[in-house]
Amino acid sequence: MNLDLDQFNDIDFENIGAWPKLVKIVFAAFLSICVIAASYYLFISDAINAMEAEQRQEQTLRDDFQTKYRLAANLKLYREQLVIMEAQFAELLKMLPSENEMPGLLDDVTFVATDSGLRINSLDWEDEIVRDFYIEFPIKMSVIGEYHELGKMVSGIAKLPRIVSLHDFVIKRTDSGQLSMDILAKTYRFKEGAELSATAKKGGK
Repeated sequence: MNLDLDQFNDIDFENIGAWPKLVKIVFAAFLSICVIAASYYLFISDAINAMEAEQRQEQTLRDDFQTKYRLAANLKLYREQLVIMEAQFAELLKMLPSENEMPGLLDDVTFVATDSGLRINSLDWEDEIVRDFYIEFPIKMSVIGEYHELGKMVSGIAKLPRIVSLHDFVIKRTDSGQLSMDILAKTYRFKEGAELSATAKKGGK
């Protein structure tokens, strides 16, 4: 084969058949490279991107399957735990005073305070606070007594059959040497509408 590079001079594109053999080979190689490159970018690259997307989706589906498989494997345990939680929730609801028990609860708090040896300066209901599924009833208290009497009252309120929580303690020494305590007691009542809604959702499942 003649490797004379002068063969590439004065190439007549209108008479390709008359080109020297070397020129034809080089031109054919160049044309093949162009065709391969164009085919890659027009067809193969899209196929590769589609394949990579399918692989990512496959991994996502595998992870989703594993998660659902673990849930299904533990479904019986979850149902048992749900039954226990519903029973515990029902017990807690029983500890919330009903609307008819609210006046009696105030009497219970008054009895605990006086039985502890405290003198009650004030004991008043504050405005109720409506939450998502329950109503909060604050009771503002002010009592005077000795340190151990204050502790006895706090302990007595904690032992009440209905839920009463104590907040915002402020204790000061009076001129007589006793202790004055301002405290905010809170009790709670489950909203009837929220209870019905929760029951309806449970029945819908």
